[in-house]
Amino acid sequence: MELQFKRHRRLRQSSNMRALVRENFVRKEDLIYPIFAVEGVNIKNEVKSMPGVYQYSIDRLKEEMDEIVELGIKSVIVFGVPKEKDEVGSGAYHDHGIVQEAIRYIKSHYPDIVVVADTCLCEYTSHGHCGVVEGSQILNDPSLDLLAKTAISQAKAGADIIAPSNMMDGFVAAIRKGLDESGFEYVPIMSYAVKYSSSFYGPFRDAADSTPQFGDRKTYQMDPANRREALREAESDIEEGADFLIVKPAMSYLDIVRDVRNSFNVPIVAYNVSGEYSMVKAAAQNGWIDEKAIVMEKLTSMKRAGADLIITYFAKDVCRYLQEDSVL
Repeated sequence: MELQFKRHRRLRQSSNMRALVRENFVRKEDLIYPIFAVEGVNIKNEVKSMPGVYQYSIDRLKEEMDEIVELGIKSVIVFGVPKEKDEVGSGAYHDHGIVQEAIRYIKSHYPDIVVVADTCLCEYTSHGHCGVVEGSQILNDPSLDLLAKTAISQAKAGADIIAPSNMMDGFVAAIRKGLDESGFEYVPIMSYAVKYSSSFYGPFRDAADSTPQFGDRKTYQMDPANRREALREAESDIEEGADFLIVKPAMSYLDIVRDVRNSFNVPIVAYNVSGEYSMVKAAAQNGWIDEKAIVMEKLTSMKRAGADLIITYFAKDVCRYLQEDSVL
């Protein structure tokens, strides 16, 4: 009896055939590159746990931004590292805070770049938490006023998108109200809607100097064991006015990216976080993996899971890979 089966390999016979039927692609336009701006002069510090990632003072931002533009990256997200911190993170919402000044610089010299402002308090508070602290408690509602003030000051500085990352209940509603009442009704919100209390954030704390001085963030960031809760969080943010939804981290949470993609018809952003970056860089430096192949496979998996955009420290590397491939 003759065997009956399907020949799926017919569509894999050559590189051009595989490209012809490829379902998902990583493009330059999909990438958002993080920038760490620090107070001071003539500063370019490599983050010790993130090879190839640097902190820049405003006067050194030009070299970073020129490279970003040359590589074809269209969007950046700006984080700030202030010299001084206090209990209420006042540097976050100061009109001349480090993020605000970095935004002004970028928008004045590179007006076509889409600038996303990370809107949080943790880099600016002496205790390292993302809100107002009373005793050992992180207070939700008093934190909302400060987050709204921060968002308004960033919009005034020229931010194209506000990205609140603190996971306080009602943070999108408070920020949307504040922006609208201040005349920024057209500034969209890219909410860190689904942000897990993850161990993959470690290297970022070197970059942003944002380690909590007591306890942890488990009372406001999500339990990594929970899946359905992510949809409740995302639904609340949509109802409150979010225009984008971020899932963070990305690599170990691709099931959540797919759940959010299937449930909501807004742009979905995967945050390829610092730990995911540093592990690949460390393995590549030891010669254990093919860095380019791993990076492209990993980012493609995020697109396959349903992400429209990816915040990634690999953005510059990916653009170089794409340039190399276009020459071949």
